[in-house]
Amino acid sequence: MANALGLHLAAIATLLPAAVLPLWRTLRPSWQAGATVLAAMGPTTWVTYQLTEGWHTGFSATLWVAIATSALVFFVVTMVNRHAWRLATLLMPYLAILGLLAAVTAEDPGPVLAMRGQAPPAWLVFHIVVSVVTYALLTVSGVSALAAFLQERALKRKRPNRLTRLLPSVTESERLSVGLLSMGEAVLGLGLLSGMAVSYFTAGTLLVLDHKTLLSVLAFLVIGGLLAAHAWAGVRGRAAARYLLLGYLLLTLAFPGVKFVSTILA
Repeated sequence: MANALGLHLAAIATLLPAAVLPLWRTLRPSWQAGATVLAAMGPTTWVTYQLTEGWHTGFSATLWVAIATSALVFFVVTMVNRHAWRLATLLMPYLAILGLLAAVTAEDPGPVLAMRGQAPPAWLVFHIVVSVVTYALLTVSGVSALAAFLQERALKRKRPNRLTRLLPSVTESERLSVGLLSMGEAVLGLGLLSGMAVSYFTAGTLLVLDHKTLLSVLAFLVIGGLLAAHAWAGVRGRAAARYLLLGYLLLTLAFPGVKFVSTILA
């Protein structure tokens, strides 16, 4: 147990340099790039180690998969957007908090996932991967929206602070948030379709109206509505951030939230 706790803490520690380095005025791009790689590899290595025993369905294991995937998606985003690394100041502490929550609830890793019914393994794996990537995209998009909100508020009050000076501009944050949100919506649509396929193979019906499905559909509708409002009505700033966070909340309740209720509270 003590050894496992040490591994949890070690994985959490790899997230912190990327959050702290932007505070240094003499920061070099190579340092931040190395810290971003470390933040992606730490949780990923820990999740890979856990997967050697099979795909655990417990709340802690689910959180670590979400953390690792979010860190990996963030790393990829920093490779294609030169402003994205500035979001590490917000994203990495959030992921570290999730890591601490995963460590606290790690006593029971949960059962290893077993194939149900006659669903082909490829469909189930595809559905899991799509679901995890969707959550990661929405996580980074939500942090981008939060950055835009903080920058906009600081500009309106004419009181920029040390945090807002580290973050991308309002324009860059919103552009990044909308782009990731669009990709997340598309991937979430694939997740709903693949979930319907798995449901058909396992239960003989295309749609099982359980909590996870309903919350995922609501999240899809909220995000789709936000993207449409942004494109056609120019909704942005605080209003856009609120709708995005609502969609993220629904997806959180559908993904790790359901795991928390079924494995911790049950």
